[in-house]
Amino acid sequence: MLSKGRNSLVDPLWVFVTLFLGTGCMHQPICSPVDSQIPRELSKASLPAYVIEPPDILLIEAVRVVPLPPYRIEPLDVILIRVTDLPEPLTPIDGITTVESAGTVNLGPGYGVVRVIGLTLVEAQDEIVKYLKQIKNIKADIKAFVQLIQPRGLQQIRGEHLVRPDGIISLGTYGSVYVTGMTVPEARGAIEEHLSRFMLKPEILVDILAYNSKVFYVIADGAGYGQQVVRLPITGNETVLDALSQINGLPPQASKKHIWVARPAPAHKCGEGSDQILPVDWNAIVECGQTATNYQLLPGDRIYVKGDFLITLDNVLAKITAPMERLFGVTILGNAMVRDLGGKTGTTGTGATGF
Repeated sequence: MLSKGRNSLVDPLWVFVTLFLGTGCMHQPICSPVDSQIPRELSKASLPAYVIEPPDILLIEAVRVVPLPPYRIEPLDVILIRVTDLPEPLTPIDGITTVESAGTVNLGPGYGVVRVIGLTLVEAQDEIVKYLKQIKNIKADIKAFVQLIQPRGLQQIRGEHLVRPDGIISLGTYGSVYVTGMTVPEARGAIEEHLSRFMLKPEILVDILAYNSKVFYVIADGAGYGQQVVRLPITGNETVLDALSQINGLPPQASKKHIWVARPAPAHKCGEGSDQILPVDWNAIVECGQTATNYQLLPGDRIYVKGDFLITLDNVLAKITAPMERLFGVTILGNAMVRDLGGKTGTTGTGATGF
């Protein structure tokens, strides 16, 4: 709005600068035909439940993973071994140890190792008692207690899991589970159902560690020299201004008046268009702080920045005239060389004859 204090000579000049040099907010903002339904900078919407797809990375935590009985001890299992009623002066055995790759456990200094791989917990207790009586020549009754603290399979279940191109995650020796197209609760149910074949009422926690599958694109027209496509991950909170800030703003050849968001639409027959094109008023966003066309971006959106018309025209003409200029240059250069060689030949001949 013009200020009341401006005189008649300053006002027209200010209007000219405003309209033609792009300063001020005199132009009308561009509005979308579905104005109230499109989320924008100040009226953002929460995205729907996240759907897992490759190459997302899942984080799985094991709350309860108790193997189905009878469990047989395997390498890398963590077990508790406690032996009571050992006669003096033998040192008590009470501690947590890891089953070595050879299938043995170390009972401590002075006792050595005993092989327990493939045994149930009860069989391991009997084997330890038998071993101690043999090496220490113990006649009295002793009792051993063996408890599974952490099965080795827990290490394969817990941690980061990449969703592979075929849509599955690997759980090591427990196989694989298809999770593509599922939400986080659905994936958790599918994994727990799969583990129930090996575990007693398994309970896990699933979360998304890396949101890799949901992206948007910024496409910058090269004004006659191709198009640059930048693929950016989406967090659910980006706007048009956020997106273009990630590519350091508009390219030098960009047109500020021809920017739009192309929202992906279902496939349809030719002529039955259901495309959703959202025009962007760049000057209103950056110069006036207007939010009407600073749309919130959704997964798959394409922000298209068209090249400036005059720059495009100049580049097209340059591509047409450049071959002609080269051709004319070669022709002129050839003619000059012929004339130069002809002149030198005539001079040489005249000199020889006079001599």
